Amino acid sequence: MVFRKPPDGGWGWVIVVVSFFTQFLCYGSPLAVGVLYLEWLDAFGEGKGKTAWVGSLANGIGLLASPVCSICVSSFGARPVAIFSGFMVAGGLMMSSFAPNIYFLYISYGIVVGLGCGLLYTATVTITCHYFDKRRGLALGLISTGSSVGLFIYAALQRELIDLYGLDGCLLIVGALSLNILACGSLMRPLESTDSPPPEKSCVDKDPDQYFVYHEKEKTVEENISILEKGYVDEKCANNMPDYKQDSILNKNVLSSINVNEKDTYKKKVVEQTNFCKQLAKRKWQLYLNYWEETMVLFKNKVFSALFVAILLFDIGGFPPSLLMEDVARSANINEDDYHMPLISIIGIMTAVGKLTLGILADFKWVNTLYLYVTTLLMTGLALFAIPFAKSYLTLAMLSGILGFLTGNWSIFPYVTTKTVGIEKLTHAYGILMFFAGLGNSLGPPIVGWFYDWTQEYNTAFYFSGFCVLLGGFLLLLAALPCWSACTSQSSKLPPNTYSYKVASSA
Repeated sequence: MVFRKPPDGGWGWVIVVVSFFTQFLCYGSPLAVGVLYLEWLDAFGEGKGKTAWVGSLANGIGLLASPVCSICVSSFGARPVAIFSGFMVAGGLMMSSFAPNIYFLYISYGIVVGLGCGLLYTATVTITCHYFDKRRGLALGLISTGSSVGLFIYAALQRELIDLYGLDGCLLIVGALSLNILACGSLMRPLESTDSPPPEKSCVDKDPDQYFVYHEKEKTVEENISILEKGYVDEKCANNMPDYKQDSILNKNVLSSINVNEKDTYKKKVVEQTNFCKQLAKRKWQLYLNYWEETMVLFKNKVFSALFVAILLFDIGGFPPSLLMEDVARSANINEDDYHMPLISIIGIMTAVGKLTLGILADFKWVNTLYLYVTTLLMTGLALFAIPFAKSYLTLAMLSGILGFLTGNWSIFPYVTTKTVGIEKLTHAYGILMFFAGLGNSLGPPIVGWFYDWTQEYNTAFYFSGFCVLLGGFLLLLAALPCWSACTSQSSKLPPNTYSYKVASSA
């Protein structure tokens, strides 16, 4: 398949709109799972740590499976993957309405819905990048706000649906709404070229392995034809003989052709195919070795190693509020009449504002994106430390807004990664970091829930969360300080694939 040059417009804006609604529909319920979390606590009577696994799996499994999601989109295309994932998300939500216990929800809501969301995220980002080049940042920024708007709306929507139709009815209706992903996915038309395919010679030059296989098939056909022709001549000569003689001669001809021609051909093909398999295995093994060597080179970079620790600790400590804030308010005995808006909705809308604001700041030349990211981490840690002291809805609402705004630092994380490892290593490094981000998303809420189960209060849990985020922020700040410039000045002596971070004033 040959792709045209990205048009930076045209049908690309339709792709942006449908990708926005796709992320809105698929991430709305998993990000606003804190509303469902309260109902599951009451319905199944399990501990907070065990129940929190449902939401953490739904949000973390997509990041953990990001390599598999990328392979699926590369193999089948964005449109088929989006349509298939729409069935996964809708089916998982509907199956969750019939869950007899919390373990069933681990599969239906945590894994099925989470994996569907991961596939949809990869599909929307991939198809958007195909259609945009110069305006790619704007396009990706617009579609990424779909999940934040979905969190804002679905938090209030699921609460209202639970009051009207109960938990089971809410999940059925939300699952039915997710079927609109199928319509959005059908509009993700791939960017294909209508020109004639390149000449066959160039294809052979680009992929000699395919030519080798084709040559083997062609040679096999020629050998079979020669064998058939020989058998046909022998049969023609034997037509003048009696039947019993014809049968015996034909049997002899067949046996002789098998014993002579086919044995030699078989041995030759076995040798050639064995050599081909050896070369292929050697080439694949070399690719794996190169991957691990490049990974080790990345971890030799002090800033990248600190960034890996920071993103893991940030997701362990910073993600739980979006899932548990409603239960924090209930544990603080806040009157429901004081609720003007669900706390999760506040987190959602402020996350969208934070993504746009921090993304704009990152475009200024005088702003260092790494220091900006470190600032958001330190402020997040302080906000988490303040949650145990919040005893009113107004205070919790303000902290929810602050945490939501700071969580918008996801929009500048690719900038930070690029600044740290270079554009050549961005894909490799970003995949590693997203895997550990998914691991943090999966572990954070259960850990906070277990702290509550042990202590019967959230104070210790959020002190632990704040400590994790602050520790990651301080480690990253320490690694990026100018005092390391003496070490980074020796980067010219390192291998050519090694990237070191040097503090600069440009983003």
